[in-house]
Amino acid sequence: MAKGTNYVEIGRDLGALLEDETDVIAKMASVAAVLYDRMDDVSFCGFYRVTEPDELVIGPYQGPVGCLRIAFGRGVCGAAAKETRSVLVPDVHAFPGHIACDASSRSELVVPVISGDGTLLAVLDLDSRSPARFDEHDQTELEALLRQVFS
Repeated sequence: MAKGTNYVEIGRDLGALLEDETDVIAKMASVAAVLYDRMDDVSFCGFYRVTEPDELVIGPYQGPVGCLRIAFGRGVCGAAAKETRSVLVPDVHAFPGHIACDASSRSELVVPVISGDGTLLAVLDLDSRSPARFDEHDQTELEALLRQVFS
């Protein structure tokens, strides 16, 4: 199945599932479960929530145990939160300050979750054991999906 077709189906299914849902944690849990189930070669899929100034705390996720807390600016998730932008990393070993929550992770994509009022709610973290698993297409589609769900 082509990535574009897959994202269209994922967006449609999440739209129907979350149509009347207002709870942010329920939305995060559903997004993590659906993405983890539908995306090939993803070892971790989950959210790090902004719960304190300049700190992310693990939220709903699928996969192996993740880091519990990450400071803004630290690692890929912290960089995405601090800069409020997506960070695509084809080789995590080449990313300065990468946090190895899962030593077998080879590539990563982190996308910020912005509320309708422009507040950073969380970041979506996707890891893979394959190098260069994620690309710009994944980034663009996931940014659009998160806007659909959380705006």
